[in-house]
Amino acid sequence: MSLLSRIEQDFLTAYKAKDEVRVRVLRALKTAAKNKHIELGREPGDDEVLDLLGKEAKQRHESVEQFTKGGREDLAAKEREELDILQDYLPQQLTPEETEAAVDDAIQKTGASSMQDMGMVMQELMASYKGRIDGKAVSGIVRSRLAG
Repeated sequence: MSLLSRIEQDFLTAYKAKDEVRVRVLRALKTAAKNKHIELGREPGDDEVLDLLGKEAKQRHESVEQFTKGGREDLAAKEREELDILQDYLPQQLTPEETEAAVDDAIQKTGASSMQDMGMVMQELMASYKGRIDGKAVSGIVRSRLAG
């Protein structure tokens, strides 16, 4: 079953169960997928749906940070709840240890030796671990490895 089909089925189930939060999140995903469909001229594949999921999750994560900084814990809690639902559809994230090992491996694979090679390393990592790795965290690790 494709990821899009799974989202559609889960949306119908949540709608029938009157799960308002899940319906809201999945409706937003379906809308993003529909827009992607129009943009591509075809139904988006699992990789493209994963990209959409990643963008939605990143948006929620940033909102949580902003609301927390602004003292709006009520809104941060709402965003966390939506983020939890999105996490159900994303692949399992790498642990910090796995991330560091992946960075070391990518540096070795690309032959990177200086900060000028950072883009090449990041591109390798983001392609190899699509949806499973946090770009912000990886960027910091790559920077520290190549600077030192």
